[in-house]
Amino acid sequence: MLKEETQYPYEPEFSLKQLLFDRVDDLRYVLQFKKSLILVIIVAAGLGAVFAWKWPVTYTARLTFVIDDAKSGGAGGGLSSLASQFGFNLDGIGGASGVLAGDNVQELLKSQKLIKKTLLSPYDEEGKISLADRYVKANKLDKQWQKVAPNISFPVNSKNYTRLQDSLLHDITEKILGGQFGIAKTDKKLSFFEVNTTMRDEKLAQLFCTRMIKQGTDFFIQTKTGRLRNNVQRLQHRADSIGKILNRKTYAASSASQNLLDLNPAYASVSASSDIKERDKLVLSSIFTETVKNLEASKTMLAQETPTVQIVDEPELPLKKNKLKYPATMLLFIVGFTALYSLYLIVSRKRSNN
Repeated sequence: MLKEETQYPYEPEFSLKQLLFDRVDDLRYVLQFKKSLILVIIVAAGLGAVFAWKWPVTYTARLTFVIDDAKSGGAGGGLSSLASQFGFNLDGIGGASGVLAGDNVQELLKSQKLIKKTLLSPYDEEGKISLADRYVKANKLDKQWQKVAPNISFPVNSKNYTRLQDSLLHDITEKILGGQFGIAKTDKKLSFFEVNTTMRDEKLAQLFCTRMIKQGTDFFIQTKTGRLRNNVQRLQHRADSIGKILNRKTYAASSASQNLLDLNPAYASVSASSDIKERDKLVLSSIFTETVKNLEASKTMLAQETPTVQIVDEPELPLKKNKLKYPATMLLFIVGFTALYSLYLIVSRKRSNN
């Protein structure tokens, strides 16, 4: 026996013309509810205006700086610049090392340690309020923390913070790194960096932006030149000590030479004592000379190794004000609410027809 043919459900052919006719028909149906559409538009415009009015105003502080490092030049630096034009990154060849290698500067300025130090710096001239205190007040975090930490504060010069204070500072740091603070390299072939800080308080945004650069600059300069700086301090201390001893030996040798002129030739021991003091003076003089040479050489090397961070553009008041524009927000709400209401009418119509 022949098997019965399988029956498949009928699927109409796709027609762009029919699809357009259906959409025009839906539009005509929606336009029948003109009064309700006008009411939706008025309500949406009002909600958009209220939303733009309630949206918090923020201020953006922008700072641009450039890093000049003596070790970043040379053939390796030229090769790195040439390779970057073809999409290759050769920052490790002949370029800066350590904290200045590649994009380490960007990660350094995002470290929680530097952000915490900046937040605990004074906001006012008297030093009674820290940047963290002002941030909490500007973002109304004190109301959110009322049950957990009522009347919490972050003193400027305090060395010991409680576990709760450290936890809340960590929370503030996460909020700042979540989009309120950012650093980017304006050009991969250049050493220009741009820092942007967006906060609800104008002065807070300016102070946080400039002090973050100061904290980062001091940190990586001390890190990069720490070994040479310690060597200079050690040689300086040694040169000062030898200089003091040499001065005493010089006075002693001079006094011994003066006494030798009036001495009876029979006293040979006194003459030998004068010779010993003169010899000690010459030895110390030679050691002092070599120490001073090494000290000056170390100072020259330290000056060559110390990178320079130059501020190109710094934030000045008044800062850029970020606020939602009423026409654009109202238009967005009108389009959105009208589309949702039209979709509701069309879906209701199809359900009633079915």
